[in-house]
Amino acid sequence: MQRMPSLLPSAWWRPDVHADRRPFLIGRNRIQTAFRAFFAERDFLEVDTATLQVSPGNEAHLHAFSTTALTTDGQPFPLHLHTSPEFACKKLLSAGEKRIACFAHVYRNRERGPLHHPEFTMLEWYRVGEHYTQLMKDCADLLALAAETAGIPLFSFRGMSCDPFAAFERLSVAEAFERYAGIDLLSCLEADGTADRERLAAQLREAGIRHAADDTWTDLYSRVLVEKVEPHLGNGRPTLLDRYPISEAALARPAEDDPRVAERFELYACGVELANAFGELTDPVEQRTRFEAEMAERQRVYGETYPLDEDFLAALSVMPEAAGIALGFDRLVMLATGASRIDQVMWAPVAEWSAEWS
Repeated sequence: MQRMPSLLPSAWWRPDVHADRRPFLIGRNRIQTAFRAFFAERDFLEVDTATLQVSPGNEAHLHAFSTTALTTDGQPFPLHLHTSPEFACKKLLSAGEKRIACFAHVYRNRERGPLHHPEFTMLEWYRVGEHYTQLMKDCADLLALAAETAGIPLFSFRGMSCDPFAAFERLSVAEAFERYAGIDLLSCLEADGTADRERLAAQLREAGIRHAADDTWTDLYSRVLVEKVEPHLGNGRPTLLDRYPISEAALARPAEDDPRVAERFELYACGVELANAFGELTDPVEQRTRFEAEMAERQRVYGETYPLDEDFLAALSVMPEAAGIALGFDRLVMLATGASRIDQVMWAPVAEWSAEWS
């Protein structure tokens, strides 16, 4: 008999529970309506992309839900629920669209908690021919719009507060590592962006940050980011964490003034990561190389890989220069409505399962 994780009782549909959740859900709808008007006023076309894809994405540590389609004669064909609508959106840019926005349900396996849900809503938008710093201005407008729509002056979460109307702090990753961990990150990057694992490990030892002997560069980098940097971001005012090492930005192009870092920023409020933005990489050869490196790392760590979307790589060859961003819509709604868990702002959350086997 096959053993399966047991489902936990789900009571979101009970009238008394729903009555407690309903203000968050009404707030969600109002914010989504306001956001749609925001994009329409700026000549964005709202698009709707397919959830089933040949590749769910090619980042080493993102886990997908997978399924098998059957051809008309019953032959199996593997498909995956996308972890982001990014590949499809960029194909639309290649097709000739200039400004697009997409509210997409996306799916990520091995993720559940107060800020994570296996199915959630991603808001992505893209600007052809515009610099990625324009997306920073969009973020400022949208955070203020969310707060204004919800009727609150301040975001609060886990003892931190953030003024969504305040001027954003813009901080490079290197500046953040120096400020909060005493680590000179750029000294650990070669002129072409190659990461020096041993140099970074030595600095972690000097800073008294524990790590394992077999930690990779990315493991070390992520430990500093999560433990020392992120808890300080978005406290008092929103933070734009900018210019990531090129090795940590698989879909972003190098910065014009320094090939060691990428045109990538993430938006934080109250220590919560809200958005991830790129000056988009449009070189299909370089993109393939990066994807292959990501999948090699996935094979090493998890013993599996996801296929490359050859159609996407082909589309990159005609894709114009663009900037794009993915915003966790549910997380922003949480902050704007005062919810403490992501499932409180979802109309019908996914059933929860226990870690114990039954």
